Amino acid sequence: MTTPLLAAAVAFALAAGFVRALWSDRLAVLVLDIPNDRSLHERPTPRTGGVGLMLAAAVAWLAFPAGPKAIIVPAVLLAAVFLIDDVRGLPVLPRFLAQFAAAIGFLAATGPYALWLMTVLALGIVWSSNLYNFMDGSNGLAGGMAVVGFAAYAIAAAAAEDMEVALLAAVVTGAAAGFLVWNFDPARIFLGDAGSIPLGFLAAAIGVLGWDRALWPFWFPGLVFATFMVDSGLTLAKRLVHRENPFQAHRSHYYQRLIRMGWSHRRLALSAYCLMMATTLSALWLRNVSLPVRLAGVALWLAAFGALALAIDLKWRASPVRGG
Repeated sequence: MTTPLLAAAVAFALAAGFVRALWSDRLAVLVLDIPNDRSLHERPTPRTGGVGLMLAAAVAWLAFPAGPKAIIVPAVLLAAVFLIDDVRGLPVLPRFLAQFAAAIGFLAATGPYALWLMTVLALGIVWSSNLYNFMDGSNGLAGGMAVVGFAAYAIAAAAAEDMEVALLAAVVTGAAAGFLVWNFDPARIFLGDAGSIPLGFLAAAIGVLGWDRALWPFWFPGLVFATFMVDSGLTLAKRLVHRENPFQAHRSHYYQRLIRMGWSHRRLALSAYCLMMATTLSALWLRNVSLPVRLAGVALWLAAFGALALAIDLKWRASPVRGG
């Protein structure tokens, strides 16, 4: 796994440098995240970190040829499109059209898949793209989760002797770690849509690619990224039940409620890292055990996440800051 490690190290150095440059560049002034009543930060902060992350990944992918291009090209194009969204703002329809175009382009080049399966997979990729955007709201959270999640992909792909996928994922791991240097609490710069949307796309697309190549079972990406998926999925379900607009900004994610109830950004990030590392190690181990043990492991994690969500809900209901 020497080459993936080297690729990750190069991506790390590039991202750390690019993000630091963007932190002080004129572009950072043009793309400021101004605090509002839905924010968890208190001062205007540049949200150009994702540009540095994706630029570093693109350079590293060129230096260490990784593929397939059906993943790399849509990810880079999404970064460009959503940089425009960060600077000027885009309506909902063009945002979704760009995400579906990226998903369908990747799947068409990777397949062939039956129409029903392509539809399900495309919806899953678009959901993942937005999931990362939803969960990018606390210092160090999305960046650290990317380091853990894509490292799991790189390890699993290398173990299956698929260096192409291992390189692809290792570069994202390194670039995310380089961004995290400047984003961990106290954050100097944020990811922005130009980073969160491509990361979400890559999380799903590499997951599908690994499943297509029989590097891991279909449930593996879901368990690796379960910390993000459970929070985002349950929050969306509750908002739909209460007939709230799913596209309206809010502060009702579980991680946001923990911050509002007194957790520091650092405590939240470190706790989330530990939880995701636990699910990731479980996912890596469960690939190679019998089916009954695998089913029991997944069921135990579902029960654990359900209990954790219930505990936060109960604490929130008793909290004096409830109501927003």
